[in-house]
Amino acid sequence: MAGNTAENPKTHILIKGARVHNLKNIDVSIPKNRLVVITGMSGSGKSSLAFDTLYAEGRRRYIESLSSYARQFMGRMNKPEVDYIKGIAPAIAIEQKVITSNPRSTVGTSTEIYDYLKLLFSRVGKTISPISGKEVTKDTVTSVVNFMIALPEDTVVTLFSPLQPHNERTLKEELSILLQKGFVRVKWMGVIEKTETLLEDQSIPNEMLKVGDLSIVVDRIRVDGEEETMSRMGDSVQTAFFEGKGVCTIEANGEEYLFSDLFESDGMSFEEPSPNFFSFNNPYGACPRCEGYGKIIGIDPDLVIPDKSKSVYDGAIAPWRGLKMGEWLNKLVDNALKFDFPIHRSYSDLTEAQKELLWTGNKHFSGLNAFFKDLEEHAYKIQYRVMLSRYRGKTDCPECRGTRLRKDAAYVKINGRSIQDVVLLPVAKALEFFQQLTLTDTEIKIAKRLLLEINNRLTFLNEVGLPYLTLNRLSNSLSGGESQRINLATSLGSSLVGSIYVLDEPSIGLHPRDTNRLISVLKSLRDVGNSVVVVEHEQEMMQAADYIIDIGPEAGSQGGELVYAGDYDGILESEESYTGKYLSGREAIETPSYRRSWNSSVIVKGARQNNLKGVDVTFPLGVFTVVTGVSGSGKTSLIKQILYPALQKAIGSYAGEQTGLFDGLEGDVNLVEHIEMVDQNPIGRSSRSNPVTYVKAWDEIRNLYSSLPSAKALGLKPSSFSFNVEGGRCDVCQGEGEIKVEMQFIADIYLPCEACDGNRFKQHVIDVVYNEKSIADILRLTIDEALEFFKDHPKIAARLKPLSDVGLGYVQLGQSSNTLSGGEAQRIKLASFLVKGNACKNTLFIFDEPTTGLHFHDIKKLLKSFNALLEQGNTILVIEHNMDVIKCADWLIDIGPEGGEKGGQIVFAGKPEDIVNCDQSYTGQYLAPHLKAFTNTI
Repeated sequence: MAGNTAENPKTHILIKGARVHNLKNIDVSIPKNRLVVITGMSGSGKSSLAFDTLYAEGRRRYIESLSSYARQFMGRMNKPEVDYIKGIAPAIAIEQKVITSNPRSTVGTSTEIYDYLKLLFSRVGKTISPISGKEVTKDTVTSVVNFMIALPEDTVVTLFSPLQPHNERTLKEELSILLQKGFVRVKWMGVIEKTETLLEDQSIPNEMLKVGDLSIVVDRIRVDGEEETMSRMGDSVQTAFFEGKGVCTIEANGEEYLFSDLFESDGMSFEEPSPNFFSFNNPYGACPRCEGYGKIIGIDPDLVIPDKSKSVYDGAIAPWRGLKMGEWLNKLVDNALKFDFPIHRSYSDLTEAQKELLWTGNKHFSGLNAFFKDLEEHAYKIQYRVMLSRYRGKTDCPECRGTRLRKDAAYVKINGRSIQDVVLLPVAKALEFFQQLTLTDTEIKIAKRLLLEINNRLTFLNEVGLPYLTLNRLSNSLSGGESQRINLATSLGSSLVGSIYVLDEPSIGLHPRDTNRLISVLKSLRDVGNSVVVVEHEQEMMQAADYIIDIGPEAGSQGGELVYAGDYDGILESEESYTGKYLSGREAIETPSYRRSWNSSVIVKGARQNNLKGVDVTFPLGVFTVVTGVSGSGKTSLIKQILYPALQKAIGSYAGEQTGLFDGLEGDVNLVEHIEMVDQNPIGRSSRSNPVTYVKAWDEIRNLYSSLPSAKALGLKPSSFSFNVEGGRCDVCQGEGEIKVEMQFIADIYLPCEACDGNRFKQHVIDVVYNEKSIADILRLTIDEALEFFKDHPKIAARLKPLSDVGLGYVQLGQSSNTLSGGEAQRIKLASFLVKGNACKNTLFIFDEPTTGLHFHDIKKLLKSFNALLEQGNTILVIEHNMDVIKCADWLIDIGPEGGEKGGQIVFAGKPEDIVNCDQSYTGQYLAPHLKAFTNTI
């Protein structure tokens, strides 16, 4: 074992006696202002050291330095179990978690770029009329006075206000009121008259006035440049605008000039830009239809026309298939010749105009819009409500087209682009737009600071490998890796120094080609005077590190020790480190000796969601397929937004999410009986949920204990051994095992329940023992220990073994699910499917980066579990960048060649060994060194 000898808290962070979770009283010295990688097997204690010890203490000390009043409003943290930590600085954690579940949060709002955009557009944006395309402007008192001052000296200026008739008053009534106000002259029929003379003139008919009949003479002024005259001009203009309801005219040298302080043009009234005008989180700026969400519950076209390969005549329109509703279809079929509509052509081959016609209808037939309106009018009948619900889903708001803002916000533009245009641009394009912005000198003075912040933040997003994201992208639709890199970009924008940054696998979701860019960003964070501590399994990251700490040697109770601390060259020679063995090539994930063949497939036709270029993609069934490509190439758009929801709809298990743009599904769709998305979302949000309940092993354990003679004698049933229901559980802590004591401005304290001594159950339940262990003792066993303990009970062992097989043998049976990482949650879901065995045959499993949080040794176990699912007759589809997983695939689909607009094409589809010959594929370049020859295909 390599030890740490540095003991100077000025140059190192010294951790003495760390005992958090499974850490075994270890001493660690971490060099400051260096890039440090903490690695080790999954469950070895890496996160316990990095986050639960180092970050927890750094944050706790910062919060403790605040006043007790301030502390009660902030996150409260326990003091980690450690003897002492010296030389620590304020710590910032950038974790591998989706930023928020808030449906209003976007990339733009979470990075604060959108706040600067709102200010920019409200301060220098120009309102452009959608009718004439001209800028909408308004006059002010100052601008009108400046106009008058600019006239030649001694020019006589007459200021008029067009009289706005009030409450249908007659001419004489208006003149009388004007005289009372002090306006002694008016313009009547183009001639200036005295108000009193006009009032007494009996020859003028006393009738109702119309706009434009009469103008008030507000003032006559001679331009002389005197300050007193200018002051009088200002007062008069203000009066003229007031009397003319925002409009006044000036007559000078025989010319007439119109001025208005109304924000109007082309017969339209416009709103003046303000920050709230561009805020979808404010009722003033939000689209009134969708209330700023961008989506509404409406009629989902994919549910209305589920099979786009069918023609209208063959029943492509699902709601028109029945006998009664078929009357709507009959009108279309009977009259199709009159407007030349191809009823026998498949829906996917129709033109956009023909597809639109099906919804809008014409004089010969009523379209789908009219059909669903009719259903809504009869919604008081249950059968119509049921039918409507069958075709409803989340759809883009038709008012704002998914941009969330009120429609007229799009009229405000800078260099021809509205704020909606900007947030829909990929980050790389948005950065290009702002760097090439042309503004006037005045606008530059106003916008200089705003543009600096916007450009900095966009640059950081671009540098951390996210050039393909749009600022309008929902935060809760991002992967854990993308969320983490957005947090990283935000931290870079804050320009902090002298801090500790603790990151959790920032390379997740990055293609190896992009990892080097991320490393350079982390090094720049280090170079400005920060300590960067990264929990990581990526080989490139370890090679770039200044210092490596390896925790292990195994996971769980067999981990928690300091296996190695030093540089990269040293770990290659370490005999105790699994990481060193894999990095040096002494251990390896072998390339399979064969590839599985396939005869059936599902084909996605014309996929064009986001940046996909109308591609046709074949997904083999019954084999292991990996979809790869650089970050932002279109993998998620293809799998999560098109294939997954489209297949769900096709097999009748649709959950309500809108399908991305594509033409249709073809192939052997009928061979897919179920589809499962195995993601990294928690297996349960309750503290009571745990791995053993998720795989249904606890039911068998309860049955075993309730069948024991001592349990029968006490009348205990299986429910008595449950910590979720009343009966056998402790009534004081309600089966939690601990009591929460709220401490207001310091960390809440969790104490073992005094009634049950932390055992969760009542004493008479704990007295029932099997092989000298009570039900409480069972919950404290790890998966591997439980397997050994229950080896004579096949039903229990069969449910626990898959958890061990996927590399979770170190997890305790009773560990709360909300303490599990995303990767652990994903593997527990995988284990639950392995438990079901043949019950989930003919299922398509989709995994999104299953190697997240996995050490090389764990990936080997994961691949064995995949093979087990395949042997049961299932299909596995994986989105992945890890080369060890890619080389083990039966079929490879590479999307690219670049991210964003330069991606979205199928670069390669075939066997992994053939991609190395594809010059366009970055994956092929990085895969070549990992491949070894194999012999045959079955």
